Formats: sequence, structure tokens, C-alpha cells
Amino acid sequence: MPENTEYKASKSGNQSIAYKERLNSWAIARLLPDTEREIVARFRSRSNADGYIQHLRQEFPNASFVVVFDCQREEAVI
Repeated sequence: MPENTEYKASKSGNQSIAYKERLNSWAIARLLPDTEREIVARFRSRSNADGYIQHLRQEFPNASFVVVFDCQREEAVI
């Protein structure tokens, strides 16, 4: 019986992308006017993000940065 290889390929491709995106769940956001934010960098651990935010605050003392946990939601595969 033939297999549906397209379905398996697309499913495994989506799973690997989603896993790769979940690896860097900690992010540093720069706070902009009008309650907007811009993601500056992503990290695997909170401690790495905390260390880099200290560097950013020294380099750009007038800018506002915050460490956030970025919950990236996967899209349903149909």
C-alpha cells in the first residue's frame, strides 16, 4: 500500500521548525512609544538574556529594555 509521503514530509518539517522556534523562548524587547515593542535578541536561557540586557543598558542608557518570555504558538497543521 503506498504511503502519503507529502503529508509526512510536511508534518515533520513543521515540527522541526516549531521545535527550533521554541528553543529561543527568552527575548529582549525594546520598549517603543505607543506601547509598541521591538524584539532585539532571543536566548535559550533567562540568565543569558539578563546578562545581555545589562550590556544593552550600558550601551544605550536612554533606551528602555525588558526581558520577556515569548510564547510562540504553533499553527495547526491541516
